[in-house]
Formats: sequence, structure tokens, C-alpha cells
Amino acid sequence: MTAPSTTQPNRIAGAGRLTPANGVRFTFDGETYHGLAGDTLASALLANDVHLVGRSFKYHRPRGIVTAGPEEPNALVGIARGSARRQPNVRATVQEVHDGLEATSQNRWPSLSADVGEVNDWMSPVFAAGFYYKTFMWPKKAWDTVYEPFIRRAAGLGVAPDQPDPDRYAARYAHCDVLVCGGGAAGLGAALAAAEAGASVIICDERPTFGGALAFEADARIEERDGYEWAVETAAKLAAMDNVRVLPRTTAFGYYAQNFVALAERLTDHLAEPDPAMARERLWQVRAKRVVMATGAIERHMVFANNDRPGIMLASAARAYLNHYGVLIGRTIGVYTANDSAYAAAFELKRAGADIAVIADIRETVDPTLREQAGKLGIRVLTHHAVVAAGGKLRVSSIVIRPCQGGSRQVIPVGALIMSAGWTPSVHLFSQSRGKLRFDPEKRLFLPGEHAQASASAGACNGADDLAATLEEGIAAGEAAAKAARGGAKGSSVTIRAEAGGSWSGSMLGAGPNPEAGKVVKAFVDYQNDVTEKDIRLAVREGFHSIEHVKRFTTNGMATDQGKLSNMHGLAIAAEALDRPIPEVGLTTFRAPYTPVTFGALVGHGRGVLFDPVRRTAMHDSHVALGAAFEDVGQWKRPWYYPRAGEDMAATVNRECVTVRQSVGLFDASTLGKIEVVGPDAAAFLHLMYTNPFMKLGVGRLRYGIKCREDGFIYDDGVVGRIAADRFHVTTTTGGAPRVLHHMEDYLQTEFPDMEVWLTSTSEQWAVMALQGPKAAEVLAPFVGGMDLSVEAFPFMSVREGTFAGVPTRLFRMSFAGEDGFEINVPADFGKAAWDMLHDKVDEAGGCPYGTETMHVLRAEKGYIIVGQDTDGTVTPHDAGLSWAVGKNKDDFVGIRGLARPDLVTDGRRQLVGLRSKDGRTVLEEGAQIVADAGQDPPMTMIGWVSSSYWSANCGEPIAMALIEGGFDRIGQTLHVPMADGVIEVEVRDTNFWNPDKEGGADG
Repeated sequence: MTAPSTTQPNRIAGAGRLTPANGVRFTFDGETYHGLAGDTLASALLANDVHLVGRSFKYHRPRGIVTAGPEEPNALVGIARGSARRQPNVRATVQEVHDGLEATSQNRWPSLSADVGEVNDWMSPVFAAGFYYKTFMWPKKAWDTVYEPFIRRAAGLGVAPDQPDPDRYAARYAHCDVLVCGGGAAGLGAALAAAEAGASVIICDERPTFGGALAFEADARIEERDGYEWAVETAAKLAAMDNVRVLPRTTAFGYYAQNFVALAERLTDHLAEPDPAMARERLWQVRAKRVVMATGAIERHMVFANNDRPGIMLASAARAYLNHYGVLIGRTIGVYTANDSAYAAAFELKRAGADIAVIADIRETVDPTLREQAGKLGIRVLTHHAVVAAGGKLRVSSIVIRPCQGGSRQVIPVGALIMSAGWTPSVHLFSQSRGKLRFDPEKRLFLPGEHAQASASAGACNGADDLAATLEEGIAAGEAAAKAARGGAKGSSVTIRAEAGGSWSGSMLGAGPNPEAGKVVKAFVDYQNDVTEKDIRLAVREGFHSIEHVKRFTTNGMATDQGKLSNMHGLAIAAEALDRPIPEVGLTTFRAPYTPVTFGALVGHGRGVLFDPVRRTAMHDSHVALGAAFEDVGQWKRPWYYPRAGEDMAATVNRECVTVRQSVGLFDASTLGKIEVVGPDAAAFLHLMYTNPFMKLGVGRLRYGIKCREDGFIYDDGVVGRIAADRFHVTTTTGGAPRVLHHMEDYLQTEFPDMEVWLTSTSEQWAVMALQGPKAAEVLAPFVGGMDLSVEAFPFMSVREGTFAGVPTRLFRMSFAGEDGFEINVPADFGKAAWDMLHDKVDEAGGCPYGTETMHVLRAEKGYIIVGQDTDGTVTPHDAGLSWAVGKNKDDFVGIRGLARPDLVTDGRRQLVGLRSKDGRTVLEEGAQIVADAGQDPPMTMIGWVSSSYWSANCGEPIAMALIEGGFDRIGQTLHVPMADGVIEVEVRDTNFWNPDKEGGADG
């Protein structure tokens, strides 16, 4: 044996694939350690003989490194780069080391080796499965004062960052013929076959290098050379091909509908000094014609007493640390297995200089060849023996072995223990795709069955347990995917010959034999959530017979590792306790993400000022020049009001309201949703989508329309103009534009597919200016030469097409203020110029621009509703006083059956009415509750609430609208509105406060 490095006692000179000259320094819990470039934090710590890396969630037990990959449940650490860059719960088995890396252990105080939280382990009988559901029920008052604050302090493992994330994140959309998830032998074979068949290919793998299990399968040979070398060469060959994109450090974490797969690519986490301009992570949103899942298999741990001691890990992990990283996990190592692959690990560790104390195999018979190899190496093999307990505390120091059928116990000193209960196919992505799993009774595995999407599974995730079969399946899947994606794709000539040095046969599910009776031990099924074998059995005794209920009662498989190690063991133990076959008990749901994904990767650029897109109308700069104050409406910046020197908001709004009614006002209405409805059946389609009749609406006329949901409640409203016999211009509320278009499209595709109708969003095409007031026609006339604006030639609720200052316009004569008015639609590119010209004329006429607050007051003075403010999703057109907008002779429209429901026509429904404050000065609070009798003892019976409330300078008093039970029948009654300064008496009246004899516009 070659002497280890002096700075890294467990690093074996000449072993592994890392370059000894490429040294790095990092810290763990403040202590400096040395590693090599290419190390993970886990391999570097093990090289420095550090096994204790954290404390468990519930019991605060000492925990060490169990795996060498993303399935790691224990080694979760905090990572820092400077004061602001901090991330908790990073898996040490995935995080690559670099100069300056700062890592800290979690869930301990005051130190990792001496944690006062370990008292929970001593009190474990109190904290059995389900204790939280039972303990915090009584006394009720203690929840807010005792339980909740304590639970919030105790919850979680790491510490969340307390400063803004300084990193950048990116996002990409991609399309390809074939997406290959997994860069092991099967994935590389699939990608190569698909690429050589002419398909566009994306292949991703979560590790920095491709090869999968070939990184630790030292005996694997492909094309007469080392398997890992073949993988590296093949990945390089693929990267050089024009039709292939190779993505290392990229996890396929979610498989969604229509072959949409989300990938998270880590770009700079492995760099000591990343370029500040580089994104830290990139989210790939890939739509593939075909998906090949080559996601491999995950080795399971063995379930026995104290199986969580640091120094106990999977056999495949020990092989990876030795063969890839050149790290020996211990000097005296025990082996506990139910699978042949652990023998290869034992043999390789022995050849590297470790003393293999014993191989305890729970199976009765073992391949004679393996026994013979063990004998040649001087390794003792005990078949049909089980490890029943591990000794030690901060690190395993011994194991207790006994025959499975009972007998004397042997205590064997060890410094490490490797284990293998077999391999679980990684079917997470397949399950996310809604594929149906099938149970293989011979192998005792859940395997991909019927695929729900255009996908295929290949290799170990499909049940293959030798290298030749893995490669064969991968190549076949790649060829088939390319052919299906490209139709007449040329055939692939890929042939790869493989020789595998070991076998993965053998399996055990559930817990091993128990130690002698009377001992209180913990045999862990789920390391991360501290779920033991006894917890699973307790759940069954408590009456939880569904595996989903068992999962939630025990939290087995609910941690960040998604039960990658624990699910099958937990299922088997529950099935045994229920005395039912495993397939009958079933499997829990695998949900995205496959592994945790940072919020930064998901959000991308969408934070800070980009958190919500800001939309500005074409006239925005003009509003800024006029000193407008803005409010956010949806994603739009809309002028709220235009203050002049010395004016506050109230004074400004009062002035704007009076000016509009006495002279003229100019309003930016560009944010209204606009939909072009075109086709021979356009009128019939709108006739079905709206409550109003549209079949006889004349060309050049407008109609106010109410749109309901299926249940009869108001969904949106707007004005519809008939531009031609087969063309309509439909407007919606600002916030309702996308949902109305989607609602229409949904019905067009699913309910009325035979209609010849085409829908196009034109919200951004038109800039819209509302010109309102007695002088509106006078101001507009100079700009629309040749167009007669008289009421006789251009009546109210009409639309004309022509020009405005020489550019095309759609001119609506309509009003949302109750005055004569027009809405001028011009192409958005001309919006600012049109606004500026109109504003000059408005100013000459003594008018003014006005904002959304004034618009709200003016419409409320006339009793016009705003959907979403005066409706709450339970208001029908009849409740809103809009029965006239429901076609009396219509036999069908969306919501007609809902409106006929008995509960929607019964007495006592909340109805929209007006309110007048009897004191003539108090503006009611919007949302304030309304009661019939102010003398009630609490809790008072509320009969409605205030939906809109303003001071009206035109009316000289406050005005309000409200939804009140039986409101129409209460007109004239006095009700009461409790407010902060007292109870206000109000009189119920109709909703039209201003000039009730004049409806709409110029022609009344």
C-alpha cells in the first residue's frame, strides 16, 4: 500500500482520477482543510478523515456521509461565498470544492460534536411518529403562545439567508427531437444513437462529468478499454457534434405535460472566482418530441440498529470515493449486504490497503465465484448473517453480527461499514410524466410500465442489472426516439461492446433481523426525517393502512431527498405489518422537483424591478411630463391623477371630476383588453359567450356586454363593436384581458369547435384615448376630417372607421362617465403623438387630463360597476342591477343554466345598491360591513359590505355602492355602517347619483 498524503490522511496516492497537483483549500466549521480540484465537499472531508458532518432533524443524532450523489440524506451543509452569498441544506456529495469555499454544519448548538439538542434522542419515546399531531391539540390557547413559536424556531435544518441574493440567474427555452436525461452508459448510448440518426439531441446529467456508475465500476470495460474513459470520450464526441447539446451539472428535475421537461444547470458553484457577469444557475425549459430516461438506479441502505452512525455508508459510495476521488473511507471496514455489488466494493477496498473485517451477507447462498475471490483475498464471508447493531457514537466503532436464524453474537471492531440492500430504479421522472409503474415480483422492484407520454426508459432505471444490457437498451431507445421524432430518420450504425466486471443481483426490502428482545434501538428507514422501522409499524397499528397515510403520519419519504433511499424499505415494512403483498399496498407519488431547486433558478431574472413585468402605454412619457402620479393596475403603470402646484390627491380628483362634467377630460384607456373576433360565425359565437344578444347588432354599432362563467356569476364586462358582418372589436377590463381570451379560446376549441371563428389579442396594437365631457365633439372635430360627429350621423354607442390626424382610427362614441364621449383607437406607434395633439386642444377648451381615480368617481356617480370591485365572484347580472343586459329571448349562452339555479333567484341575495351618508360628509370605508341594527350585541349580523366609496365634488356629498342582502327591497331604508370613529347611518338608494334622467351620452 502506498502511503497517504500527509495533509489528507485518507487520500491514496495513485488512486482515483483527480490530479494531485491541483490542490484547493476550504473550511468546514471554521477549520481549514485541503482537497483536490474535482473533489466534492464530501470526498474532501473523507480524505481528511472527517465523517461527522451534521445532526439529524428530530433527534439531533450524529450523522455522516451515506452516499456519493444527489440522493444524500445526511450530509446537508450551509455554503457561503462572502457575507451575502449563503445557501443552506446543500448536499455535500454534490457541492464541488474550490479555493475559499466556506461550509458549515447545521442543526447543532453549540458545536457539532457537543450538541445540546441531543436531549431529544434521550426523550425519543415522547417524539414517536405522529406525536406532533397529538401533542399540540391541548390546551388550545397554548398554540399561539407556546407551541407555534417553539415549532417555528425548531423547524428546518439550515439557517435561511438574511441578505438579498447577489447572484444572477438565467433561463433558456429549447426544443429538440430527443432529450436524454442521464449521462451514464445507457444515456450516452441513447444520445449517440439518436445523434447519428440525424436527430437534434440534448443530453443532461447532474454530475460534472458523464459516466454514471462507470465512475466507480472499476472492472467495467467498453470497447476494450476502461468504461469511464469510454464515457468521457463519448461525451466529448457528442459535444463536438452540431446537432447535440451536452449539459453537465444539469438536473432534470420535473417532467410535465406534452414532453415539457425542466432542467436546472449549475454554472458557477464550482468556481473559486466566478465572473460576476455570469449567471450562477440556468433554468432550461425543454420541449422534446421524444424523451429517453436513463436515470439509473439508487443503492439502498440496510435497516438495523444504529445504522445512522457516521462512517456507515453505501457500498457504491465507498467505491466512488476510492475509484474516482482516490479516498479510502477507513482502515478497518465491515461489509453488510444482500447484493453482489458490495463484494466488488470489498475487493477493491481490500486491494487499496483496507482491512475488510467481515462480509455479512443476509442471503443463504452466494455466488461461489464471489466466495472464491473473497477467500483469495483473505476476507471472511458469513452468509445468512445479519448486522443487528452498530457501536460508537460520533463514529462507528464496531458492529454486532449474528446468524439470521438466531445464535451467538459477534462484536467486530470496525472504523467504517459499507452496506447494500440492492438497487432501486430511479423512476421519479417516469412517475412525474404520469407513467404507470409495474411491480416485478422476481426482482421485487417497481419498474416503468405503460408510458403516458412520448418517452422511453433505458438501463438501470428500466431494471437492467448488467452493463451489456444497459448499453443495448440505451442504443435501442435512442434509435427508436430518433426515428419517431423525425419520421424517416436514417438508421444508426452504433454498436458498442461491453464487458461488466461485477453483478448487481440480489435484493432485500424492509428491516433486517432485530436484536435481542428488550433493547431500545433505532433502526432508521428515513435518515433525513428520523423515521425508524418502529414508526412505520406504529402507523399501521394506529390504523393508517394507505401508504400515503403512512407516509404523512411518519413523514417517511417527505424530506428533501424525496425518499430515494427510504421509500421501498418503508413500503416493505408497512406491507409486512399489514400482511399484504407490496403491489397491493402501492407506492407513494413522486413529485417534482427530483432534487431541491433554488428559488433563484426558478425565478431567473424576475426579481427586484423585474419581479413583475412593468407595462407602459404608448403615452407614458407624456403622462410623466404632465406630472402624473401613477398606480399599478395589473402590470400596467396607469396615471392615477395629475396634480397641479399646491394640490393634494383629493383636491386634484375633485378638480378633474368637475372639469370633465363641465368641459372636457382626456383619459388614457389603452390598457383595456382588446380582442379581434373574426369569422363567418363571429356573431353567433359572441351570442353564446355573452348574456346579451349579438345576432342582430348592426355593423357600426356598439353594445355593452356581460360575460358570465358557467355558474352564472359575472366574469367580465366590456363594450363590443361590430366593425363588419364578420368582424368584432371586443374590449375587456384591464385585468381580465388574458383570462377572457383564454376563456373564449377554451370554449371555441372544446364546446364550439365547428364554428369558423378566429381570436386575436390586439391589446397592444391600439392606443386608446377617452375624450369625455360636453366639449368632447368640439375638441375632436379638427382631427377627424370628413367625419360627421353630429348625434344624428354618429349616434351614441356607435363605431366608425376613418382617420385621426391622418392615421387609421376606430372611433367609438361611448362613455364610462355618463357624458358625451369618444374612445379614439389609433395604432400604438402613433399613440403619444395623438395624445399630445388632443391634450393641447383639451387645454385650449379649458379641460384637463384625468386619471384612474377620477374615472372611478365619475363611473360611480352614474352607478357603473367595475368587475372585481363591485363584484366578488358570486354576483349575477341580476344582483348587479343589469337584468336588462341578459337577452330575454336567448335560449343559450354561457351561464344560462347557472342563472336558473334556485339559489341564484331566491330572495335575500346580495344586490348592488347605492348608499348615501345621512350626515352628508362621511366617506365610507371600502370593505366596511353593513348592519341593519346598530344596537346588536357582538357578534353582529352583517348583511353586506361597501364595494365603492368616494367623495363626489359634482354631487357635493359622499357616494357609495354596496352589496346588501335583499338590497333592491331595502331602497329607502336606513342601515348602519360601523366605522373606526363610530357608526354611520346610511340611506339605501339606487346607484345613479348624477343626473339620473340622462343615461349614457349625447343622446341620453
